[in-house]
Amino acid sequence: MKRGRIRTSGLGQFANRCIAIGVVLAFMAVLCLGKLIGVQLLEGRATAQAATQSRTITVPIRAKRGRILDTNGNVLAQSVERYNLIGDPLAASTFVPVACDSTEEKTLGYCHQIDGQPVGATGAAAVARLLATVLDDVDPLELGAQLDGTGRYLVLRRDLTPEVKRKIDDLHLAGVVYCELSSDRIYSTGTQLGALLGGVDNDGVGVNGIEQMMDESLTGTDGYEVYQRGNGGEEIPGTLTDSQEAVDGSDVRLTIDQDVDWYVKKVLMDGVEEFDASWAIAVVMDLQTNEIVALEDTDQIEAGSDDAKLNGSRAVGETFEPGSIGKVITMAGLLQTGLHKATDQFIVPYSFTKDGQEFHDATGHGDEHWTLAGILQNSSNVGTVMASENYSNEQRYEFLTKFGVGQPTGLNLPGESNGMLASADSWDGRTRDTVLFGQGYTVNALQLTNIVATIANGGVRHQQSLIKSITDGQGRSTSPDKGEAVRVVDEQVAADVLNAMESVAEEYDNVAKVDGYRVASKTGTAEVAGADGRLTSIVCDWSGIIPADNPRFVVTVVIKDPQKGGFGGLTAGPLFARIGEFLMQKYEVPASEPRTDAIPVDW
Repeated sequence: MKRGRIRTSGLGQFANRCIAIGVVLAFMAVLCLGKLIGVQLLEGRATAQAATQSRTITVPIRAKRGRILDTNGNVLAQSVERYNLIGDPLAASTFVPVACDSTEEKTLGYCHQIDGQPVGATGAAAVARLLATVLDDVDPLELGAQLDGTGRYLVLRRDLTPEVKRKIDDLHLAGVVYCELSSDRIYSTGTQLGALLGGVDNDGVGVNGIEQMMDESLTGTDGYEVYQRGNGGEEIPGTLTDSQEAVDGSDVRLTIDQDVDWYVKKVLMDGVEEFDASWAIAVVMDLQTNEIVALEDTDQIEAGSDDAKLNGSRAVGETFEPGSIGKVITMAGLLQTGLHKATDQFIVPYSFTKDGQEFHDATGHGDEHWTLAGILQNSSNVGTVMASENYSNEQRYEFLTKFGVGQPTGLNLPGESNGMLASADSWDGRTRDTVLFGQGYTVNALQLTNIVATIANGGVRHQQSLIKSITDGQGRSTSPDKGEAVRVVDEQVAADVLNAMESVAEEYDNVAKVDGYRVASKTGTAEVAGADGRLTSIVCDWSGIIPADNPRFVVTVVIKDPQKGGFGGLTAGPLFARIGEFLMQKYEVPASEPRTDAIPVDW
């Protein structure tokens, strides 16, 4: 009996333990079931949303920067398809290459190897080794160090070509690295128009030249796509939830003719060598449209280079005293105010003293019998000062400003200078007279060109233009406002000045003649500060109208420190003639009629 009670008691304890365990298991099952019900019914939506959110990415679609074209549609600057290589360091840290001949390869359809051999590493090191097979000049160790981290977005390389991008795609590293569409700015002109075009920074923003001036028009608006990405980095079909198309930047068409500009630069380069000069500048302006057809200098700056991004165009920013070309303004002012006629007669000595200030002409001569037209033809400083005896300071300043001296050109080019013109009440006893013959103030080549163009246009000053049109992605074109024309002097005044300028040009027929065409021009030579700050350098210039009888172009040439040739007519003049001859042939300008109306230059 005692043994039976013991056996019964043992069975009872075992049963109690089983019941207890069963209760515990049942309780845990109830908890699990409750949790499952909670996850599915209560937290399911939030969990699903979190999973979806973790897979959802916003991918930018880069807008392409607009092109810069010449007047004929030739491409001067454009953006081409390029890619930035983006790495995901966190994903790289867990990367395991797919071994060839493995079950995984059969499932995925690809494997990872280098020259037929296993990669030999995992993680960031393996990714770097694979990338090094398609990227030039890449150290796998350095690239692996870049990828060693926990970030999710790292720019590894910029401006990869589509060819390299396809090679990276073939590495099957989706989800670890990918190529993001970008662009690269390329220029077709080399050193032609280099500083004028400027360049863009790493973010594609214009930082100098036309690129900066027209940045707002050239810059497009980026778009985007929002979709879910799979474990391999690929887009999951049907998950695109939002998108915005990129809007490319507008094309900007310049008034520059690339062919003319190329020839002008060649003439300048040859001229600097021929006359052993420091530099040269030239501007060609079409009088039918008041457009700048060529704007060049001899600086060797490539568009898009660091130099182009840091340095403005010399043709735009260089200022200088115009020298005797300034006498054109003086003669126009004297005629417009009625102080003189072009035929008024003067006896002009070589030197002349006024109020204790001595003035003299460039070359010695006796007392000459010149008309006012003859004073301009012979570029006499003395005659100009004598003729201006009753020409007040206020009148001198008025006509200088009316012709654009010290005033903005309206082109708004980066690096452009307005030059320098002090107020009339600040002139000393000598400056009030030196301004009559182009000294005591400074201009740039564009301003000087428009001074002469005002005479060619019958006394009306027009706004020069460099931008012909802006065309958006839908093909809609607009042209910038060219501003209002302003009459500076009467038409007859301009005609008389142009007549006298034609007599000037005839004096240089032996060095600056354009066969078959009449030319009206003015030359200048001015002392300027050299490297030592003293007046040890000279600027020689020539600005001419061709043809004189039916004005079509104004061509201005400026040359610094020619060691051969001497004055502006003998250095800048021949360069003008070469450019003028080219223009007449290219644009098939009819030959001139013989001159029959010359104003007398002496008496």
